[in-house]
Amino acid sequence: MPKERFQSFSRGEYTLVEVQAELRFARKQPRSGWGIGDESGQSLVEFAMVLPAFLLVVTGMFAFGVAFTNWLVLTDATSLGGRTVAISRGNTLDPCATASNAVAGASPGLNTSLIVYTSVINGTAAITGTSCSSASTTTGAAGNLVQGGTYVLTTSYPCTLKVFGQNLIPNCTMHASVRELVQ
Repeated sequence: MPKERFQSFSRGEYTLVEVQAELRFARKQPRSGWGIGDESGQSLVEFAMVLPAFLLVVTGMFAFGVAFTNWLVLTDATSLGGRTVAISRGNTLDPCATASNAVAGASPGLNTSLIVYTSVINGTAAITGTSCSSASTTTGAAGNLVQGGTYVLTTSYPCTLKVFGQNLIPNCTMHASVRELVQ
């Protein structure tokens, strides 16, 4: 009720019924400002409450996607490395270097210095590392590459699942392995 009408009522210019009708009309009018029952900021508050959980889920999906892509690249590169050694019998003095170079070339998104290689040539002891050179193709690791034998290449690579700076699986390591028949 405007101030001038209230003063008019106190001077007797309006009746009580008219003032009550004016008050009922004023209660039905929308209020300006932040009052009780005002819902103008409700969607903003709901958005602010949901946003952190939504960002956590989206960031987690992205981190898992990157880790899964790295695993796919590692698996494909390991398969290529094993295949390369299997067909290079008699052409290499260092089968481990041949495998590691093939894997490094086939894994462009990975930090190749973090890949750990383990080779088993024709059932002999496992050789860990990127080199197992021989003096000739008939001695040492190269001599063990015989037609019909097997070559097993196993690689491992550290994975990180970081979401908002927190590594969800701190000691995660991806492994890939391939067994090839030497040609």
